[in-house]
Amino acid sequence: MPAPQYTVSDVMSHTAVAIGREASYKEIVELMHEWKVSALPVLEGEGRVVGVVSEADLLAKEEFRRDDPKLPEQLDEASKAGALLAGELMSSPAVTVHPDATLAEAARIMARKRVKRLPVVNSVGMLEGVVSRSDLLKVFLRPDEEIEEEIRQLVLGELPLPAHIEFSVLDGVVTLHGPLTDRALVPLLARAIRAVEGVVSVQMALEGSVGTSA
Repeated sequence: MPAPQYTVSDVMSHTAVAIGREASYKEIVELMHEWKVSALPVLEGEGRVVGVVSEADLLAKEEFRRDDPKLPEQLDEASKAGALLAGELMSSPAVTVHPDATLAEAARIMARKRVKRLPVVNSVGMLEGVVSRSDLLKVFLRPDEEIEEEIRQLVLGELPLPAHIEFSVLDGVVTLHGPLTDRALVPLLARAIRAVEGVVSVQMALEGSVGTSA
């Protein structure tokens, strides 16, 4: 049985502050400051996400306060300098993620779209929460004992260690040590252990094989 993967629903904030299209510029700034967030989902109807207002959207007002845009690619950004309401400021369509997405999938979306937070929506686009970069890092707070038990029960249940091979977990780093002559097992063990949520690295201190890390 492969190690279970955490999903966005396991780490997201289920209580999310959001705004409507008519929220004013100052109201948005005040909410971001009060809730210590860098972006707010914009909702319409009964809670469908139609856009997101981020700090970058708001900063256009300061950036182009005195200077006009000098490059063609600055025109869209500069148009937000005169915006007063969330509906004018927001980036739309919103970049979102579903609650059953894996943490790796959410991380890829954030990296590709260069955003720090993602609204979490259901199949019809209704807001269910928000997931941030810091939320995705929560898996690395798992206790070493919990990681060790998962490796022992799930990973090694499918891919047993050869006799005399032992492993330990310290600060999320898994170290295997002991005699191992079959080097073909090294990448298999490393890949299986690395798939466990919370594992920072896999170190191979094995006699008879080349020491590696992953």
